[in-house]
Amino acid sequence: MLQKLSLLFTVPDLRKKVFFILSVLVIFRVGAAIPVPGVRPERLKDFLESNQFFGLLNIFSGGVLDNLSIIMLGVGPYITASIIMQLLTMLFPHLKEMYQEEGEAGRTRFNQYARYLTVPLALLQSYALLILLIRNGVIPELSLFGYAVNMIVATAGTMFLMWLGELITEKGLGNGISLLIFAGIVSGLPTAVRQELFTFTPERLPVLLAFVLVSLAVIAGVVIITEGQRNIPVSYAKRIRGMRMYGGVSTHLPLRVNQAGVIPIIFAVSIILFPGLVGSFLAAVPNEFAQRAAQFLIAAFNNQIVYGASYFILVFAFTYFYTAVTFDPQAIADNLQKQGGFILGIRPGRPTAEYLSRILNRITLAGALFLGAIAILPIVVQSALRIQALTLGGTALLIVVSVVIETMKQINAQLVMREYEHI
Repeated sequence: MLQKLSLLFTVPDLRKKVFFILSVLVIFRVGAAIPVPGVRPERLKDFLESNQFFGLLNIFSGGVLDNLSIIMLGVGPYITASIIMQLLTMLFPHLKEMYQEEGEAGRTRFNQYARYLTVPLALLQSYALLILLIRNGVIPELSLFGYAVNMIVATAGTMFLMWLGELITEKGLGNGISLLIFAGIVSGLPTAVRQELFTFTPERLPVLLAFVLVSLAVIAGVVIITEGQRNIPVSYAKRIRGMRMYGGVSTHLPLRVNQAGVIPIIFAVSIILFPGLVGSFLAAVPNEFAQRAAQFLIAAFNNQIVYGASYFILVFAFTYFYTAVTFDPQAIADNLQKQGGFILGIRPGRPTAEYLSRILNRITLAGALFLGAIAILPIVVQSALRIQALTLGGTALLIVVSVVIETMKQINAQLVMREYEHI
């Protein structure tokens, strides 16, 4: 592995790509360090620490909310637009056909629609974020011109990051958007380690060792589940066309254990934290009923047991939901039948679709339980080890490990391709 990584800096073409990607990541971090005017850092820090929703938003935006930078929204609106577009494939068959059946050209058009949708979403999210920050005293009251300028700057920052992500993706050494999020997550690691070292005492050594062991175990679990898949053996019937015979080969259909990725956690967080946000808004309403409702909502979802149980259930349910959206057993069965493929012992057509559906439901159970455990991992670790500086964020860890695995696969593909070129 180390030998392959060293080839990245010895092969001229790959070395140029690596240095280009590193330069883009430096530009991203420079933009994340430039704050908008008038920010009150102490109140911003308290606001992010007390609001779990914006803490997660900070992760997916690449850490740009830490100092409310000029790219304050990060790639969040683009991720939201992509999720909305995939959900719309359930309502509009034309979009589903474009994404799944028209090949690379169809996916390019589909992604272009997601880019168009990113602009209005970024404007709406920037306005809502500014309103919340003003109400919490993070930034002073703005004029109409101030709102317009900040909304345009935030939207332009999102589009700029989206462009940077596409430049990285074109180099073929990883997904650009994922690498930007990865860079934002790991950028906060040195600060967390330094803070823990400054407050270190010998009595905390067993706790830190336990933290390291738990971290290694979780990373190993993430790798196993992310790479885990069930291979369904598929055979193709022999066909004779003219003087040639086609088919007669055996292959397999891979069904991934974690088919949904990190998307169910995003959906679940949006719902589980919505009552708390509603409670925050109702708390400012001068009405007795609204005040009681606000107190009930805030108290209920500040309870770690209620919050953790609800979070786990929602992640579990959304894993099955998103898997059903992105994987259609009937379409797979129809494609196999058209190509002359079949699963041994299973009749083509509807019986094949039912068989795939049963297998998918069983392996998705493991994926759903895993994602649910990852989602509530920070709550469990903080309660058990009482470590605040080094927070074992399950979502962030899942993103980091997944990005590293995917990037290493693409790097390995580039190296294998160059080995074939020199044969």
